[in-house]
Amino acid sequence: MDKEKIIDSARAILKAIGEDPQREGLVKTPKRIAASYEKIFGGYYIDPSSLVTQFDGENYDEMIICKNIDFYSTCEHHMIPFFGKISIGYIPSKKIVGISKLPRMVEIFARRLQNQERLTMQISEKLNELLEPKGVGVVVEASHLCMMARGVEKQNSTMITSSCKGLFKTDQRTRAEFLKLIK
Repeated sequence: MDKEKIIDSARAILKAIGEDPQREGLVKTPKRIAASYEKIFGGYYIDPSSLVTQFDGENYDEMIICKNIDFYSTCEHHMIPFFGKISIGYIPSKKIVGISKLPRMVEIFARRLQNQERLTMQISEKLNELLEPKGVGVVVEASHLCMMARGVEKQNSTMITSSCKGLFKTDQRTRAEFLKLIK
C-alpha cells in the first residue's frame, strides 16, 4: 500500500470539496485516512489459504455452522461501507477447519473493495476448494450505506445473498436444514 499517495490524494479530495487541508481539525486527517486504509483494505495482503488450519474430521459427517459473523466491507461502486452478518455452514468430507478460521476468512475477503455477491461467492468457493467438503453454504445479510446515506435513502432495507456448493445446492433437505439453523 502506498501511504504517501493516499495522503496526497486525501489532501486533494479535501481541497476538491472546498475544505482547507491545513485547517486545525484536518491537518492530520490525510495521515489518519492512510492509516485506516491499512486496516480497511488489509485483505489484499493475506492469502486465505495460508490461514486455514485443517484437522482430521474423525468421521464427523454432520453440518458445522458458524453464524452471525460480523463484517464490515467497502462498496466498490461508491467506496462507502456496507456491513452485516455472515453465516457459514459445511459438511466435512475428511477434514474440519479450526472454527476461528471461518471468521478470519470472512475478514480477509471483506477487507477489500467488494460487492456483496462476490464476497458471498469468494467465501464459499475458497472453503469448497480448501476443504473439499460434501457441501458449503454461505449467507450474507448486509446494510449498505450507499443505499442509506445517499441514493434511495432507505434506512431499514437489507440485502441477502447466498452461495451454495455440493449438497447445499443439490439436496433440498440439506439446504433447508442450513437455512433453518441460521435463522
